[in-house]
Amino acid sequence: MGSQEEQLLLQEGGLLECGVEGLYTGDGSVDIKGNPVMKHKTGNWKACPFILGTECCERLAYYGISTNLVTYLTKKLHQGNASAARNVTTWQGTCYLSPLIGAVLADAYWGRYWTIAVFSTIYFIGMGTLTLSASVPQLEPPSCVDSVCPEATAAQYGVFFLGLYLIALGTGGIKPCVSSFGADQFDDTDSMERVKKGSFFNWFYFSINIGALVSSSLLVWLQDNCGWGLGFGGSPITRVCQVVVASFRKWNVEVPPDSSLLYELPDKTSAIEGSRKLEHSDELN
Repeated sequence: MGSQEEQLLLQEGGLLECGVEGLYTGDGSVDIKGNPVMKHKTGNWKACPFILGTECCERLAYYGISTNLVTYLTKKLHQGNASAARNVTTWQGTCYLSPLIGAVLADAYWGRYWTIAVFSTIYFIGMGTLTLSASVPQLEPPSCVDSVCPEATAAQYGVFFLGLYLIALGTGGIKPCVSSFGADQFDDTDSMERVKKGSFFNWFYFSINIGALVSSSLLVWLQDNCGWGLGFGGSPITRVCQVVVASFRKWNVEVPPDSSLLYELPDKTSAIEGSRKLEHSDELN
C-alpha cells in the first residue's frame, strides 16, 4: 500500500510540474473562484472579444457625450458659455480621477473581473438616466421664445448631472482594469501566448480608435440632426419602457376577436411623436 500511495503522489507531483507547460498556466493566474487556470478551459482569445467590445463601447459613449456636451448645455439647458465650459471640464476631470477608485478596488478587494462588472452596470444606469433626461420633455426646460430662454429647474439639472456623474464613476472602474484584464488572458511563460498578447493590444487600441471615430462623427451628427435622445441612445430605451409598462397595465385585457384591432391605432401616424408606426405582425398578435 505504501508503495502505491508513493507512486500516486509522484504522479500528482509530475502532473503539477507538467502543468506549467501543459494543463495549467505558469504565471500563477487563478480563475474567478481562485483556482489555478487550466489553459484549455479559459483565457487566451476566448474572453478577448468581450473585453475589446467593452472598451470600444465605453470610448464610444464617452466621446459621444464629451464631444458635443458644451453644445447640449448651452442649447438645451440654456447655460452660458462659461458655465457650460466649466461643467464640461469638471466632468472630464472627474472621469480621469475616478480610475483611482477603480484601481484600488480591483487591486485590494474585488479583482478586475468584478470591478469591471460592477462599474459597467453603473455606467449603463448613468447612460439610461442621461438618455431619459434628453428624451422626456418634462426633464428639459421649455424652448426659447423671442430670445427668452427659461433656465432648467433644479430637478432637471439633478437628473441630467446624476446621469453624467454616474458615467464618470462608471468609467473609473473600466479605464484602469480593462487593458490589464485583457493581458491577464495570456500566459507570460508561454512564448506563443506572449505573441498573442502583443496582438491583443493592437486590437485593443484599434477598438479605442474605432469608438472615438464613430462617436466623434456619426453620433455627433445624430445629436445635431436627429435629436439628443437618439444620440445618447434614448429612443430604443424609451420604447422598451413603454412596452413593459403597457404589458403590465394590460395584463388581464382580453384579446378581441378581430385581429385588426391589435394594429396599434387606426390613425395614420404613430402614437409616439416623431416615430414611425408599428408594422402589423401575424406572428406576434
